[in-house]
Amino acid sequence: MVFEPKRVIFEQDALKYPLGEKLLRYFKDKGVDTGFTASHNRVVSIPGKSRAEGFFEGKRTLVVGVRRTMSFETCKPSAHYQLPLATSCPGKCEYCYLLTNLGKKPYVRIYVNTEEILSAAREYIEKRKPEITVFEGAATSDPVPVEPYTGVLGKVIEFFGKQEYGRFRFVTKFTDVDSLLGVPHNGHTRFRFSINTGEVIKQFEHATPPLMERLAAAKKVAGAGYQLGFLVAPIIASEGWRKNYRDLFETAALEFKGKAPDLTFEFITHRFTRRAKSAILEVFPNTRLDLEEEARTFKFGQFGYGKYVYPKELFAVLKSYFETRAGEFFPEAKVEYFV
Repeated sequence: MVFEPKRVIFEQDALKYPLGEKLLRYFKDKGVDTGFTASHNRVVSIPGKSRAEGFFEGKRTLVVGVRRTMSFETCKPSAHYQLPLATSCPGKCEYCYLLTNLGKKPYVRIYVNTEEILSAAREYIEKRKPEITVFEGAATSDPVPVEPYTGVLGKVIEFFGKQEYGRFRFVTKFTDVDSLLGVPHNGHTRFRFSINTGEVIKQFEHATPPLMERLAAAKKVAGAGYQLGFLVAPIIASEGWRKNYRDLFETAALEFKGKAPDLTFEFITHRFTRRAKSAILEVFPNTRLDLEEEARTFKFGQFGYGKYVYPKELFAVLKSYFETRAGEFFPEAKVEYFV
């Protein structure tokens, strides 16, 4: 599944970098509609009168910019810091928290000053050594769909392959991974795939590859010697969830048991904010997501805003179930966290 932007908008300063020039030539040659903006943070030329129109047009828009802030956000619980390589994603998942974090037109954004970003990462590594510093490359994006255009992910993986005290990790729902298989990663990158039940993917993860395609891509990645991980998120406790998620574990085990000795699992239960609920209902008015506030517990998160999570009793049942299934089907795997 290839991301083909309908329009590409360039921050003017992006053309001062070789990658920016290359991308402008590439998309012009392809006949893609191109335009310019003074700032990648302020893009006003994306059409769409309603919230839904703006959302879907944003998902078909690529913005090429320069990352100026070299202060990296923390990234608990998966890493020490976020590594800002891109923002947003062409996937149209109904539950995505980026619905509220990236404005009403969540365009896909990439940065052309990769060397400057990696130089800043090197400084973070220096400050913490001899401790290992871990960077997350997909905190606000899925970096794989834009990789065929930029090659940035391959450069980053190669960079961390040379870092004694630095490690890299990212997660994807997408499957165009062939260009990354030969990159000299030196075992310093954990390549993770977001997986879920076939029902959840079909109902809520629009414009993303199906489960078996993700598992096939993960198999290639494991064969290339990468550390492999699975992120099961969001866990949705809908009718029949026990059987559906057991089937997911069983399917994955048939593909990977014994073939990914350093496998990790991360589990994230479904949650939403009141603001996200409002945005979801505007963009996906017929959504089948469970957004009933009365059935949830209100909880303040690490960033200070409140969200609706599963009640404590149900959360405990889910946690026990998933940790038990992970142990049953993947006894050598490590569960990194359950939230």
